[in-house]
Amino acid sequence: MTATAPHFGPPPYAARRPLAAAGLLAALVGAVFGLLLAVAGPASAHAALTGSDPQDGAVVATAPQEVTLTFSEQVALGEDSIRILDPSGKRADTQAAPRDLHSGSTVKYGVALRTGLPDGTYTVAWQAVSADSHPVSGAFTFSIGAPSETTVALPDNEAGGGLVGTLYDIARYAAYAGFIVLAGGAAFVLACWRRGAGARPLQRLVVRGWMTLTAATIAMLLLRNPYTGSGKLGDVFDLDGLKAVLDTKPGAALVSRLLLLGAAALFVAVLFGTYAKREDPREKKDLTFGLAIGGAVIAAGIAGTWALAEHASTGIQPGIAMPVDVLHLLAVAAWLGGLVALLTALYRTPDLPAAAVRRFSAIAFTSVVLLVATGVYQSWRQLGTWSALTGTGYGQLLIAKVALVAALVGVASVSRRWTGRLAAGGGTEEAAAAAGSGVPEPEEEEEAAAEAATDPGRAAQLARQRAAVASAEKKRIRDADPGRAALRRSVLAEVGVAVALLAVTTVLTSTEPGRTEEEARSSTAAAAPVADGPVNLSLPFETGGENGKGTVRMDIDPGRTGANVIHLWIEDSGGKAMDVPEVKVAFTLESKDIGPLPAVPVRLTEGHWTATGLQLPIAGDWNVAVTVRTSDIDQTTVDKNVKIG
Repeated sequence: MTATAPHFGPPPYAARRPLAAAGLLAALVGAVFGLLLAVAGPASAHAALTGSDPQDGAVVATAPQEVTLTFSEQVALGEDSIRILDPSGKRADTQAAPRDLHSGSTVKYGVALRTGLPDGTYTVAWQAVSADSHPVSGAFTFSIGAPSETTVALPDNEAGGGLVGTLYDIARYAAYAGFIVLAGGAAFVLACWRRGAGARPLQRLVVRGWMTLTAATIAMLLLRNPYTGSGKLGDVFDLDGLKAVLDTKPGAALVSRLLLLGAAALFVAVLFGTYAKREDPREKKDLTFGLAIGGAVIAAGIAGTWALAEHASTGIQPGIAMPVDVLHLLAVAAWLGGLVALLTALYRTPDLPAAAVRRFSAIAFTSVVLLVATGVYQSWRQLGTWSALTGTGYGQLLIAKVALVAALVGVASVSRRWTGRLAAGGGTEEAAAAAGSGVPEPEEEEEAAAEAATDPGRAAQLARQRAAVASAEKKRIRDADPGRAALRRSVLAEVGVAVALLAVTTVLTSTEPGRTEEEARSSTAAAAPVADGPVNLSLPFETGGENGKGTVRMDIDPGRTGANVIHLWIEDSGGKAMDVPEVKVAFTLESKDIGPLPAVPVRLTEGHWTATGLQLPIAGDWNVAVTVRTSDIDQTTVDKNVKIG
């Protein structure tokens, strides 16, 4: 996540009243979430299908022994991940586990077909889990002999969609938010305002961050099996599926996160227990150092559970990308989590000193530097080219993210002066003292206490009055400093943009990177046919002998790379079927120095010949040469160039 300058204050358009500011915040968050729904579309994952044999839509003369699928990167397949269905919807494969056909950097799997398959259109449906933990799926068709009607409907939903996908995405967002609040809130207390360890609002904030992250992690662990498999919510309680999840890299990462959250619970207990009560300066300093080291290790470990299982762990330079991703997440937590803690302190505590704001400003600036550096590297790694910035879903989301960062920069540019005024004014503690205590006089207290001792109802009424007076007094103290009120509104606006920014980042982490999308698109384009049907040729010939003049009509079906079937019709000069002793065909791709590849036609009926099993390995301008022999000594060869897709 990229970031902005760490100075706070009210934007020029900010409302003067808290209610108006809250309305502006809600409108901003709603607008950005609407943009996400309009632009992002369904999230796709990192791996993509880049090729198959037979290809999508291909027509082969005879049934292949197996169907192979090639992916852009490593995927995890189960025993039933690839299914081939015949025209009636029955399984055409042997239902054995996919065979690993990896060769070098090529990721390929094959599924064996049953023997004796009839002609017709077959459907290949596949589902896998990419190396970055996201499910991928798809389907395509090919035909044996000739296309036919099929009862199989291609699935129109992607893996990881539906209700389970929505719940899983919500849990992912909650996990990021919980981690940011937990780590950033604790860092704010230790580095910016150590007395805040005794502030109940900050304690509740950090504990809620821990609870949110823990609940979201458990939810993701339970939802993982249906998310990557059936998509049925009832499979959450499938113990066999849960066991299978624990054997995967994402499952191990989630379990590791839960173990680290146990250590985080102990850290939080010490921070808001022993540390908050410690008064001796030397002991508190030593405990601060120990908590800082321990907290940093725990936070880095939790951040590593994302880096080890998602985008950073796959693709190019994973050895660099994973530590960079950890550093990126820690900087995000220090900045955004600290921002939330600052907002909580400004609204809920009366004695936040200006020095705490200045310290957070320095921490946020350091976070900005780290976020920019790591964000640029991550953008280059996931996009690769400038065209991917505007031509892919990942790039478009990245543009939306940069626009939100620009909005934060606009707020921060106006905020600088308010932070300076707060520091120059001596801080909120001095403002609170100047505002007066508002505490009743001792004589009044004694008189009220005596009256309450004889009347229990009066005692309860006095207790309510004291609580109301204390609450009003805290609010009066908070509002006594205009700079503090301005700072609250500014931070509120920044937190609103940060919430939307986190939503965009969450979607980005589950979207296919632009580099992968462009590679898959180019691979598909290279393999896609350029013809919609068979290639038709007409070649006049003359052998020089008696009745040696005629025309060869040829169909090359499907006219694409891979297996092709050739039909030839030989006609005399009058257009009637002409019987000849022999016909030969050869294909040559001169640009690649391939060929001639011979095809030996077999006579079917008078004037009709056919050849099957011709394999054309790559697309290009092929030279088709036809040799016709009309007698023992009379023959000729005619040729023509044809585009094979």
